Amino acid sequence: MHSPHDPFVRVRGAREHNLQGVDVDIPRDVLAVFTGVSGSGKSSLAFGTIYAEAQRRYFESVAPYARRLIHQVGAPKVGEITGLPPAVSLQQRRSAPTSRSSVGTVTTLSNSLRMLFSRAGSYPEGAERLDSDAFSPNTAAGACPECHGLGRVHRTSEELLVPDPSLSIREGAIAAWPGAWQGKNLRDVLDTLGHDVDRPWRELDAADREWILFTDEQPVVTVHPVREAGRIQRPYQGTYMSARRYVMKTFSDSKSATLRAKAERFLASAPCPACHGSRLRPEALAVTFAGRTIAELAALPLSELAKFLESGASSSDSARVLTEDLLARIATVTELGLGYLSPDRATPTLSAGELQRLRLATQLRSGLFGVVYVLDEPSAGLHPADTEALLTVLDRLKAAGNSVFVVEHHLDVMRHADWLVDVGPQAGEHGGRVLHSGPVAELAGVGESATARFLFDRAPAPEREVRTARGWLKVGPVTRHNLRGVSAELPLGVFTAITGVSGSGKSTLVGEITEESAGVGRLVRVDQKPIGRTPRSNLATYTGLFDVVRKVFAGTDAAKERGYGVGRFSFNVAGGRCETCQGEGFVSVELLFLPSTYAPCPDCAGARYNPETLDVTYRGKNIAQVLDLTVESAAEFFAQTPSVVRSLRTLLDVGLGYLRLGQPATELSGGEAQRIKLASELQRARRGHTLYLLDEPTTGLHPADVELLTHRLHELVDAGNSVVVVEHDMAVVAGADWVIDLGPGGGDKGGRIVASGPPAEVARAQDSHTAPYLARTLGRPPR
Repeated sequence: MHSPHDPFVRVRGAREHNLQGVDVDIPRDVLAVFTGVSGSGKSSLAFGTIYAEAQRRYFESVAPYARRLIHQVGAPKVGEITGLPPAVSLQQRRSAPTSRSSVGTVTTLSNSLRMLFSRAGSYPEGAERLDSDAFSPNTAAGACPECHGLGRVHRTSEELLVPDPSLSIREGAIAAWPGAWQGKNLRDVLDTLGHDVDRPWRELDAADREWILFTDEQPVVTVHPVREAGRIQRPYQGTYMSARRYVMKTFSDSKSATLRAKAERFLASAPCPACHGSRLRPEALAVTFAGRTIAELAALPLSELAKFLESGASSSDSARVLTEDLLARIATVTELGLGYLSPDRATPTLSAGELQRLRLATQLRSGLFGVVYVLDEPSAGLHPADTEALLTVLDRLKAAGNSVFVVEHHLDVMRHADWLVDVGPQAGEHGGRVLHSGPVAELAGVGESATARFLFDRAPAPEREVRTARGWLKVGPVTRHNLRGVSAELPLGVFTAITGVSGSGKSTLVGEITEESAGVGRLVRVDQKPIGRTPRSNLATYTGLFDVVRKVFAGTDAAKERGYGVGRFSFNVAGGRCETCQGEGFVSVELLFLPSTYAPCPDCAGARYNPETLDVTYRGKNIAQVLDLTVESAAEFFAQTPSVVRSLRTLLDVGLGYLRLGQPATELSGGEAQRIKLASELQRARRGHTLYLLDEPTTGLHPADVELLTHRLHELVDAGNSVVVVEHDMAVVAGADWVIDLGPGGGDKGGRIVASGPPAEVARAQDSHTAPYLARTLGRPPR
């Protein structure tokens, strides 16, 4: 053992994921940056090993009963780690936060605002003081009774429930009704009640239509089913349920995501008529501070809120203490370039980078010291101008006596590091080794590092001939978020980059492009939303590859002998799957006071299938072993099956060769999900003109992978398509044909087009925050 004063975190024998028995020493109290291509193993080292071990020790110290679960949940695969302080992880969470979570709740600004209103607000005459809970839409004391504090109500209407009124009830006029027996039962009940189920819907009496769709009554009648195809069906007691009641019940109570999604198609959401979307009950909205309600203050961008609190600060001491606390909290958020967000902005509408920086701002206020912060690409989605503020914040965390370990691809963050751990050389089984752990400058001598070439070899971007547009697409005028009547012209048939600081309005502008306005054959929007919310959807199911693989297995002699069809090889239906975990491969382990975690299924050990299904092999591997192959190994394994190889080829082309075919969608990063979508698009690339819209496609990519991806996108343009990217990576922007720069700032300081034209021209623009960085990349003297 090393002495307790050992200034290093020492990792020995790390074997998590693709790590090949890694030994590495990293000094404490420094900013250490982990680099390497996507899939090289840097996250497995920083999160899967170092952070996971810190968390495991924490569990062991807090909860005696958690110990039995730890061996189930799985400690990280590592020999030993010494010198490890407690750790705080700030990951780009893949889980979808609920609609009740907002900027205010994440930063705890909401608590302080509620306290301010409770203690220092002006109450109407005769009203009694409310405690701070009464100002929260997430408590029974504060929530608007009409919408339960959600701010919106779900309603349905005849147009939604009956999209085609020329049909009769028997022909399925009521589209919202369930199918199969349950739908037939409702129809038979109506028939028994004397309603005409064979007349076109629009010819029925208005009062009857109203009752059929909206009644809350649930009459029970004796149904005498018509004899069908020789089957005698006995009379039974049938209960009627109106279409609205069925839809609302399914939407709120169903355990099936598919049924809930189907029900939602028949609902329209509207601002709540009682609280007008403010989510609070009337008593809370009657209290004001300096003339404004809490809902009005929560709707202001943080930079505006700060101005208001500075000017509107009231004379009482308690108010002064509370406003000063609020101002201090807001300052850390605005420093990270997020002053354009308002406290009531719902968390699901934020990008992963924005959310992580909010958590970072909150940590800065927590005053912890002596811990390791493990961060996952905090520069994601940041304009180069905002990255400088981020570096200041990381330095402050370090100065407070913490170790800051960052997984990062941004070259400026690497250059700023005290210590660099480079993992590689490639992805998947060709990675998983530490190539360098030491001062940044020493990486220059490491020949096999994919990072070194970009970090030290800063040649200006090569000049390339700019393509000419073969037409223009008009967008706007757009008035949404912070865009006020902005119109833009996008060139077609070329590569366009849309730039600007965070919050300048880039995504809003791109979001307004529609198929009609574009006048192109097809519009393909490739975003970073997850490709599936459950471990059931994965790379193979999303790309359609799984269907082909199952056919291959069903075609083997063993499968034919046993009468196994294609369905037998699906883990989503009964038959071939392991019934203990229902084909999930995991069982959920509930921990008291702690989030529930998944442990491998005790029966199939994560294979997802039952033993009989696993008996069937193709070229020596069963279906579970095939799902465990990486895209790269699968391409060799299926070399004889052209249809499989075609899918795999496009995945290799976008740099995803290291992912496993069965990798659950929940484990994929936003950037990986986006590249899977791009691959599925490339695989069906049709002739004809397509406009591809990509929002920050380089997020989460190492510069070497960015090269690969940009190359692919330029090939799409060469094939006659148009590509529009929202982008912060200046190397990509420098290689574009046309640049549209929004800004100059974020929020109300942005929202207009500052410059547009070829990169060399935009690099000379006066009022642009992007120009100096673009000029540097192009190797031009900055203006």
